[in-house]
Amino acid sequence: MALEAAFEHLKEFNVESRIKVFEVSSATVELAALALGVDPKRIAKTLAFRDEEGALLVVTAGDAKIDNAKFKSQFGMKARMLNPEETLDRVGHGVGGVCPFGVKADCKVYLDQSMRRFETVFPAVGSSNSAIELDLEELEEVSKSLGWIDVCKLNTMQEETHE
Repeated sequence: MALEAAFEHLKEFNVESRIKVFEVSSATVELAALALGVDPKRIAKTLAFRDEEGALLVVTAGDAKIDNAKFKSQFGMKARMLNPEETLDRVGHGVGGVCPFGVKADCKVYLDQSMRRFETVFPAVGSSNSAIELDLEELEEVSKSLGWIDVCKLNTMQEETHE
């Protein structure tokens, strides 16, 4: 069902024909990179956090990690990720397919600066075996983002590339 919600959302922006559905899992950054044949850094992972009204979604580059101090400074609260049950309930997508498309109305979407290094990125599309390639302007528009933020640090331990 989440794939359908994301599809309908992306259809509003006439990009639904670019959705890729795989025969293999793309539920993690590494699996998505393998399925797409791209560098894992270009996978746009969507992290779901607790928020009073619903969920707060932060879309980051595949090699980025939340910097707790930056997150607290930006949002005035500790970064507390939703568990899998809460994610499905509050966002509308299950873990492995969380994306900023077709989410529940009380989800706030933000884009992290870590993705600005790339011309295009690959977020999931509501399932653990889907993705879409979008440039950053498209991602900002179709995600209905509330803006670009800086709440991550790059994972320097993950230096291998898979191009």
